[in-house]
Amino acid sequence: MFRGREYRDVGLYGEYAHGLLDGRLPYRDVFVEYPPGAFAVLTPPALLPEEAYRHAFKVLMAVVGLATLLVAALILVRLAAGPRRLYGALAALALVPLALGPVSLNTYDAWPALLVAGALCALLYERPTLGFALLGFAVTTKLYPAALLPLFCLVAWRRGLGRALLAFAVAVAAVLLPFAAIGWDGLWGSFEAQAQRSLQLESLGGAVLLAADRLGMYDAQVVSGSTAAVSRDLAGSLPNALAIATGVLQVAAVLLVVWLVTRRPVDDERLVASCAATVVAFLAFAKFISPQYLVWLLPVVPLVAAPIGIAASALLALALVLAQLWFFHYRDVFGVEETVWLVLARDLALVALYGVLLVGLRLSTKIPSSSSSVVQSPVRRSRASGMAAVDGADRRSR
Repeated sequence: MFRGREYRDVGLYGEYAHGLLDGRLPYRDVFVEYPPGAFAVLTPPALLPEEAYRHAFKVLMAVVGLATLLVAALILVRLAAGPRRLYGALAALALVPLALGPVSLNTYDAWPALLVAGALCALLYERPTLGFALLGFAVTTKLYPAALLPLFCLVAWRRGLGRALLAFAVAVAAVLLPFAAIGWDGLWGSFEAQAQRSLQLESLGGAVLLAADRLGMYDAQVVSGSTAAVSRDLAGSLPNALAIATGVLQVAAVLLVVWLVTRRPVDDERLVASCAATVVAFLAFAKFISPQYLVWLLPVVPLVAAPIGIAASALLALALVLAQLWFFHYRDVFGVEETVWLVLARDLALVALYGVLLVGLRLSTKIPSSSSSVVQSPVRRSRASGMAAVDGADRRSR
């Protein structure tokens, strides 16, 4: 937390935030590659002296991490987790940033992860309007939470989906409209720059091509940023085709989770597992991945019930460790050195993680034929349903 070295991301955050306080408006006066909701955590540390920004930001991210622990605890209590699962999952969530390393405090990805966890928690506690509002705020900080919207709609549709969707829209509009009013062209350009990126080196498709280059089967052409958003991408017709293919695969992977959810009534455990699978699907098959994006998985994957949850957490830990091993050797990745094998291994671990979660959802669809296949939202429970955890046992009456 108090390390003196400055990483690119947190330094860029400081430039944006101090510029905002000095009157240089984002999207109008300066290009910003992050969505507007990011300024909720980028700006407060800039209220301190400029030299204190780096440390203040990392402290703020640590506080966000503690808040995530509290939300995770609320989710586990709702799931009637016994002491072993409760403390085991929270301990894993508290310690797992060590596996990822410094990047966990030097980027703001813990902020949207907290909002997503809060949205899931609200849905579990029969507060769909609040849940959708938090999901809307999360979308304004990073775009990946939008992948959860179909799942949330599927779960909440039996209890006033219109009101929940209105809350989602209001939350998004409340953040985006002020920035759009002062710099619409710049705001649109920021989203456009993200969407038009080429196949990035660290993506699954990019890592496969880098590995093929190492084997002498392909000549990788690395370029510095195909758009105004900073990244290292692969140029050429094959990378462009793979970028489209992985985009289609990404959408299909998310929709497959939704389809599996429709196969049987949704209880709380399946909702948590489905959220985890959706976020993993979005990340594993994205055409752009950075090490810090693995932070998105921390509040959801460790909460999945055993035995699938144990295997999933192990694969997540493996992906985090692999990401840290080459984090300090980015230049070797850009130069297509031996480090690219670690990148490929990380990406394959994410694909395996998705597969494990998918198997868990698929197995849970095997229910008696007399059972209804219509999705029943966990926010519609009978007053007769009771839940208590006694000596770690889950007692339910329905």
